[in-house]
Amino acid sequence: MDPHVLHNPDLSRYELWLGDQKIGHADYVFVGEEMQFPHTEVDPAHQGKNYAAILMREAFADVKANNLGKVWPICPYVVTYMKRHPETHDLLSRELI
Repeated sequence: MDPHVLHNPDLSRYELWLGDQKIGHADYVFVGEEMQFPHTEVDPAHQGKNYAAILMREAFADVKANNLGKVWPICPYVVTYMKRHPETHDLLSRELI
């Protein structure tokens, strides 16, 4: 069974689903035009399977596809993900340190 990511704008987050079970999410908030990602989590029973990376890859693809704005990663995982994936740098609202 392949994971899939859904945008849930009512809860301001991207959700990671495996079948009919939500196994993770990445929260976001808008501060002005900047989309900040303060928190990301994957159910401990599903960690170590690259699901967090899938979650962020699909979330950023949606941000780009729907022109939702520039991103500032606050969550340490999202910072690390963006540092490892330079293809996401066009989404950054400022330079990563």
